[in-house]
Amino acid sequence: MFRATLKSLLARKLRLILSGLAVVLGVMFVSGAFVLTDTLGRSFDAVFADAYEGVDVNVAAKPRIEVGDFEGDAVAMPVPAETVERIRNVAGVADATGIVAADGARLIGSNGKVVTSFGPPQIGANWVGVSDLVQLREGREPQADDEILVNAGLAKAGQVAVGDRVGVLTLEPKQEFTIVGIFGYSGGRDSIGGVNEVMFTTPVAQQLMLGQGDAFTNVTVTAADGVANDRLRDDIAAALGADFEVKTGAEVSAEASATLKEGLSFFNRILLGFAAVALLVGTFLILNTFSIIVAQRTRELALMRAVGAGRRQIIGSVVLEAVAVGLLASVLGLGAGVGIGALLAYLFGNLSGGLDLAGVAVPPAAVIGAFGVGLIITVVAALLPALRASRIPPIAAMQDVATPDRPLTKVTVAGAAVTSTGATLLFLGLGGHAGGNTLITILGGVLFAFIGVALLTPLISRPVVGLLGGIFSWWMPGKLGRLNSGRNPRRTAITAAALMVGIALVTGVTVILDSTKSSISGLAQDKIKAELVIGGAQTGPRPPTFDPVVLEKTAALPGVALVGGAYGDLAQVGDERTWVGANSDVSTLTRIFGARATAGDISRLGPDQMLVSSDVAASRGLSVGSTVPVQLARAEAKTYTVSGIYEADELLDPITVPVTAAQDFTVPQPIAGFIQLTPGAQAADVLPRVETLLADSPEVTVADRDAFIEQQTKPLDDLLRMIQILLLLAIVIAVLGIINTLALSVLERTRELGLLRAVGLGRAQTMGMITIEAVVISVFGALLGIAVGSGLGAAVVEALRDEGITDLVLPWADMGTMVGLGALVGVIAAVIPAVRAARIDVLGAIAHD
Repeated sequence: MFRATLKSLLARKLRLILSGLAVVLGVMFVSGAFVLTDTLGRSFDAVFADAYEGVDVNVAAKPRIEVGDFEGDAVAMPVPAETVERIRNVAGVADATGIVAADGARLIGSNGKVVTSFGPPQIGANWVGVSDLVQLREGREPQADDEILVNAGLAKAGQVAVGDRVGVLTLEPKQEFTIVGIFGYSGGRDSIGGVNEVMFTTPVAQQLMLGQGDAFTNVTVTAADGVANDRLRDDIAAALGADFEVKTGAEVSAEASATLKEGLSFFNRILLGFAAVALLVGTFLILNTFSIIVAQRTRELALMRAVGAGRRQIIGSVVLEAVAVGLLASVLGLGAGVGIGALLAYLFGNLSGGLDLAGVAVPPAAVIGAFGVGLIITVVAALLPALRASRIPPIAAMQDVATPDRPLTKVTVAGAAVTSTGATLLFLGLGGHAGGNTLITILGGVLFAFIGVALLTPLISRPVVGLLGGIFSWWMPGKLGRLNSGRNPRRTAITAAALMVGIALVTGVTVILDSTKSSISGLAQDKIKAELVIGGAQTGPRPPTFDPVVLEKTAALPGVALVGGAYGDLAQVGDERTWVGANSDVSTLTRIFGARATAGDISRLGPDQMLVSSDVAASRGLSVGSTVPVQLARAEAKTYTVSGIYEADELLDPITVPVTAAQDFTVPQPIAGFIQLTPGAQAADVLPRVETLLADSPEVTVADRDAFIEQQTKPLDDLLRMIQILLLLAIVIAVLGIINTLALSVLERTRELGLLRAVGLGRAQTMGMITIEAVVISVFGALLGIAVGSGLGAAVVEALRDEGITDLVLPWADMGTMVGLGALVGVIAAVIPAVRAARIDVLGAIAHD
């Protein structure tokens, strides 16, 4: 049996390649994800090891607000200058250096635009001199308050040089500096990890990056000879008390690297998610392939049974073939995954500003994942056909090979049960009834829904395919293609289901994102009573800001009735971390955003007062007169009294504090400005005047309300395009499935095709017949995917109604494009099988057994 299986496998190399290609693509994503995260992880280990080279102990004050993943960087409390002296007096300390290094120094390049950084921070720091790590390449050290150094990476990105006069944005508005030097790092590196760095004199760095003098972000300590770092750390911690974080340089390096690796796990999960989609579609392909193989080998398998092969041997034969396909696919997928992982790491390193990548390696997780996934998926998909093969009676060896239709009762009942399970899981997950397992519940619901619909598809495939094929019935090849596509509902359904998964996901995501965009746009149109808006697109952890003086000057312009500047930050309010906002003019809450008071007065706000939304008031048990402690990023905790409650609204901050408190936000500058014009004033007249006022704030622009809304929703369009591109993988696999099905079908129908050619069907007509069959199947899959995707998308939108997603938008244009894509997929998939069918030797085909 083993030799017979191998001979059968090697005799059908094309079938082997097509069957395994889907698994190759899925395994590629799995192994690529692990290679990517391993390469970047080791790269970040090296970056932080270099950054803290020569640091024996690091001292920093504990941040007042803990920041979670994707919420930006925590603001470290300043370390008083006197603390540096206290550290120097600890036994075992050879030297202690006060360091200022904080994110938020943005250089304005030679083109007048801010040099952006997609990932790495933009550090503003004090220059403390050269070392074994830091090298001054050009110029000299900064001496005057208006002199700076920049690292070589930033100098190249901004196209600036020594002697240039440049603007720098920090906690304060734009200030002008002269570049007096450019520095780099050992090993010829222009930066460490792609970080942009601007070095000031110490007093200027303290003022611009910390907002106060005589303070540092941290203190680096060098141990005296013979003093262990761990012991010195403990001694310094004992001397300073619990308000400081004292760690060895190795500990700080490891923690910083671990934090970034945790962020990388997000990308890892995305890649694994797309791998799961590819493997799900690949499962349909493999299942169909082995089902057809078993059908074609009915007489062969029956002969084996007749000469003594048992059912277990027959099952083993099919499973062995699946194992061979899985092993080959895993090897190829692992190799492709290493290449993809290395490519993505290279792109990440370049996009992030020049991260020095560690050598590409293959971690054990990539190997285990590749072979585990490849083998399991292939074998599981082949089990059902293997069981079917074992049930072939020996008497079939004396009969013509045929694949009789089996009743659809069992598969329909199973499909209904699985679909119901998926619907139940989706209801629990989307309805918020899954506890802490919401994401897993939703993903499980989607998986069961896809499998259930695939099981139900044979029930509707024959009538729907017949209806679609009727379009081509005016042509004899079209009529034959329609009949062929409907002759085996199970095979047609499984082939179409592969395409259905990819198109359903694309449609579902499009429905969700388009509905979100429409809801946001509609809400902003209805609620924002401002003709002009100042703002910018956020590309890093901190939002773009502008000089608050712009608000005052704009308010004095002719035609301007009201200007409101919006500030925002995370804060610790009571025992919860939440977003708080501030307004330069609190009347904008009612006059621009239409806030409605439910208690107290929301038209004014005293220095010790706060406003809360009705949701916050209800959840925290607050009322007018309640007092709440609020911890901001840059100040000691302060108690505020609730003076008013407004009706909760998606555009309103849950908590509003006085604008004077904004100076203690992480970013103490406005992040948006709303301009309301006087009756009769034209936005086109006021807009250029505001643009002039924003000349020193290149991160933001002023636009009319519609343009601002479009700017804010553009990331949704970018996200949609990215997802659509990645999901094209599923559609590519579906094309392979249709090719495989038609190629095997052509082999199965060799005699039939020969007879058709013998009675007058030409080569072009034969090719047309195969093409129509492919188009009908693929359009059926596209329509099915659109229906399923629209249903899933609508369910998600309905579940998000309370979150402000109130509009359900069905992308009709995109749906039409997907139907056209389905037809194109059919034409492309039919090329190889159609050519093979047309080249069949008529006499040989008639004699084919």
